[in-house]
Amino acid sequence: MNTPITVIGGGLAGLTAAIDAAEKGVPVRLFEAHQSLGGRARATPPPHVAHEGAHVFYADGPHYTWLKKRGFVAGLGWPGLTDAAKVGFRVDGRIRRVPPIGMLRAQSRKWTQAPVDVDFHSWATERWDERTATQVANAISVVTYDAHTGRLSAAFVWDLFQRALGVTVPGVRWVRGGWQQVIDRMIARATELGVVIETGARVDELPTGGPVIVATDLDSARRLLGDESLHGTGGFAALLDIGVTEDRRDRFVVFDLDEAGFSECYTAQDDTIAPAGESLFQLQMPVRENESRDNAHQRLERLADAVLPEWRSRTTFHRTSTAKNRTGALDLPGTTWRDRPAIDRGDGVYLAGDMVAAPGMRGEISINSALSAAASAVTAARRAAGATTPGTPTG
Repeated sequence: MNTPITVIGGGLAGLTAAIDAAEKGVPVRLFEAHQSLGGRARATPPPHVAHEGAHVFYADGPHYTWLKKRGFVAGLGWPGLTDAAKVGFRVDGRIRRVPPIGMLRAQSRKWTQAPVDVDFHSWATERWDERTATQVANAISVVTYDAHTGRLSAAFVWDLFQRALGVTVPGVRWVRGGWQQVIDRMIARATELGVVIETGARVDELPTGGPVIVATDLDSARRLLGDESLHGTGGFAALLDIGVTEDRRDRFVVFDLDEAGFSECYTAQDDTIAPAGESLFQLQMPVRENESRDNAHQRLERLADAVLPEWRSRTTFHRTSTAKNRTGALDLPGTTWRDRPAIDRGDGVYLAGDMVAAPGMRGEISINSALSAAASAVTAARRAAGATTPGTPTG
């Protein structure tokens, strides 16, 4: 087959689309504006391997099946029993071992159906009470990166809450070496399949001569396609990465029910991402409306004070940043994932990424949309080449 597929963007979505299309026998060329591939799945180099916010895989969807089949998520790490017991909840300024009774009641209602067209805070307040509604929304802000998660669709928030904190054992998976390990494996697979990869190659005009998959953020896609309809709702969070000398008093995971923050120790399940005798923590705090970044970071440091005693005197690695509209799509009341920008843009152009019309949360949306885009692009490429099956001679 001589009709190539062009992929613009070399993050998780772009690599997924390129690999899936190449595995079907279609030539693929991939362009990435940065000098390295991986996008928001990249991590800092050793000895402290930190991501842009909380990064885990959930093994309860088709995205994970696709990754696992290809060995991209091989080599899992698990927290020890001692660490797993150090889960905490920040309530009224104090860290406690179990969530409040209201949240426990909400966690047990697995089969409850939440409405799409009502905001979560209103629905949960009517069902339980306002305090519980706020605490549940704050608990799941680790996924939304949003200071006002309660404003989102009740169905959207409830599904995330039950996946992450419901009575069913969460399908959380940690890959040893972090997501950078996954990206490195994907790059190796794409190279093995013959995908032509060009980094440091910014694309300002749509290429011609075959289907195109635009796997960039929506802002870049909007400029490239000249399509002002490409907008989405995303989160905004302050991020803090801390490497510290080990201390038994440190918590493994803390959900901040007061201010919607979150803290997790990643060396509890993967001791390869920090030097021996050190722990790597990644914390986040959603930025409130009209709040300065500095103030959000101050609140984040107060969370660190509660989670990591005397962390400042133990610090070996320290990094701060913010992430705005870089955390996956959020669905407002009256909308679902089907109402996000469509994958098929017409004329052989397809959209992939974490803000488009595909199910899942955050990176899952990227993978699922990329697989859908790749399937459509392969069909279009075969049609253009006059072939209907892989390996069919073209005229």
